[in-house]
Amino acid sequence: MIKVLIADDEPLITAGIRAVLSSAGDIEVVASAANGSEAVEAARRHHVDVALLDIAMPVLDGLAAAAELTGTPVVMLTAFGDEENVRLALQQGVSGFVLKSCAPDELIRAVRAVHAGEAYLSPTVTRHVLGMISAGPRERDREAVRRLASLTTRELDVLGQVAEGLSNAQVGLRVHMSEATVKTYVSRILAKLDCTNRVQATLLLRDATSRD
Repeated sequence: MIKVLIADDEPLITAGIRAVLSSAGDIEVVASAANGSEAVEAARRHHVDVALLDIAMPVLDGLAAAAELTGTPVVMLTAFGDEENVRLALQQGVSGFVLKSCAPDELIRAVRAVHAGEAYLSPTVTRHVLGMISAGPRERDREAVRRLASLTTRELDVLGQVAEGLSNAQVGLRVHMSEATVKTYVSRILAKLDCTNRVQATLLLRDATSRD
């Protein structure tokens, strides 16, 4: 079972998320919290596998709470207009983002994905964030090109597939590798690029290939 923590200061939203996740046979909600401070304490006490955090919470917000939960995959619950917070959270290594208005099955997919060591970014959030980031300064683009130069042609090929949002198994089918080999490649790519997760590596590739 995947042990999950839900942190949101709106009880109705927490109840709805709990109901959705409880309908999945492999997910168990073991704790909930109404602010970031409670979330950090509960996540550590219950040794959760995944933490679902609202960005805007009292006492300690979701970004600050996520920063303290090192080693625990975090999915941020966000809303339209939070693109800047999403960008900041991606930089500190958050594993996923979903909109509070997402479909129930998408929320379940996100939890399963980050628990499996992959990243999950809601398609709607992706369009907003990548659109904003692609308009960034040229200096960042040059830095991205420099870092990507450390990758081999094969590693760049794998990264390109990852950037399309494919799982390790799907990448393997495309590049004719086993899933385990793809996982090894992804780990090596992240280490070379000094990226915490696949989303950061995708954004780096986006910067390097952006055009005026």
